[in-house]
Amino acid sequence: MNSIFDDRAYLGNLTRRDFIKLAALASVSTLAACAANPVTGQSQLMLMGEGEEVQIDKSNTPHQFSVDYGVTQDAALAGYVTGVGASLARVSHRPHMPYNFNVVNATYVNAYAFPGGSIAITRGILAELDNEAELAALIGHELGHVNARHTAARMSKSKIIGTLVGGASLIAGTASEGLGNLAGTVGGLGASLLLARYSREDERQADELGMDYMVGAGYSPQGMVGLMDVLRSMGKRQPSAIEAMFSSHPMSTERYNTAVARSKSRYGDKQNLSMHKERYMDSTAKLRKLAPMFKLFQEGDKAMGAKEYAVAQSRYTEGLQLAPNDYAGLVMMAKCQIAQKNGKSAAEYADRARRVYPREAQAQHMHGVASIQVKDYATALADFTAYERLLPGNPTTVFMKGFSYEGMKDKQNAAQEYHRYLKAVTQGEMAQHAYSRLKTWGYL
Repeated sequence: MNSIFDDRAYLGNLTRRDFIKLAALASVSTLAACAANPVTGQSQLMLMGEGEEVQIDKSNTPHQFSVDYGVTQDAALAGYVTGVGASLARVSHRPHMPYNFNVVNATYVNAYAFPGGSIAITRGILAELDNEAELAALIGHELGHVNARHTAARMSKSKIIGTLVGGASLIAGTASEGLGNLAGTVGGLGASLLLARYSREDERQADELGMDYMVGAGYSPQGMVGLMDVLRSMGKRQPSAIEAMFSSHPMSTERYNTAVARSKSRYGDKQNLSMHKERYMDSTAKLRKLAPMFKLFQEGDKAMGAKEYAVAQSRYTEGLQLAPNDYAGLVMMAKCQIAQKNGKSAAEYADRARRVYPREAQAQHMHGVASIQVKDYATALADFTAYERLLPGNPTTVFMKGFSYEGMKDKQNAAQEYHRYLKAVTQGEMAQHAYSRLKTWGYL
């Protein structure tokens, strides 16, 4: 199989001068610029070393996991998924990577991998699977992306484009006089490049590797066929519930048919390997009882996206009746109340959420936003300070601290936080607001 970015095909789009310029400017070693793909063994354009993959992973995963309402507090479920993942990692092409396997509390249907080996699976997709072999296929697929270095290859391409375009971005446009959408901010660094949509070629290779790894770990290749059937059926039955997964993992009937054909041709003698249905059902029994709640929350999220806040509130309320202390549901409801400018109610839900899961940061952020809505800036400052202790490195939190200080008429500390924010972010409404205040107050 060809490497994800074939050197000759890609470099054909660059002039020799451009490539020389890139080689001179890129702050990477010659070895990193041309590396052997660990899966294919072929030479591949790669401007990112393995150490950088791991560092990017460590820097971004805590924020993304928090956006997905934190990792599960169900230690037995977490241990079960970790055990399945570890058995596959041992037979992968890069068994030395610092893999970790996480169940996140999000209720939408998805799974994703960061380049250094951090893999997350949502509660929503676990509730849809039927056996452990399908779980192994899901984890194997994500391991395929890590082992074939799909994210690193895509980021290398982005580095080339960025280097050739060149230039640092500057604050553009007129400085904002107000911040109308402040209450809608939910924090989180985001990982759009790291978790961006994979190409169909990437998906095919990850499917292939996933089947190899799961069979190597002792599972029937029918697990991959079953997984593809689940996703294909959900795409037809509940398209909105699976949008996030399809946006990053393009699905097609071709992928299902390929899995069927490959399971028979390459692994025809492995069909009777274990599916471990009973073990999966036992290990996920508590989670699967919450499946009706997940569907209600998915409907609530869809309504939120359409700004149908009354409908969203109704769905979240129904869901919370099934599990009153569900952390994700409480934070979702807090967001819904904030969107409706019900700051007092939002603060109550956020406070309940942080009592349920004190080590998870997103509830702190939502309580801070709710406090700003009711103009309780001192409480908001305490909330964002607590958030930053739990989850440092989020520029949005720094801005919110500045905004809270501004609300308290403390220009000096507000300016300090705004300046810190602008070191990390130079575009968007919040950057314009921070720049405007620093200029008006004479700090620029």
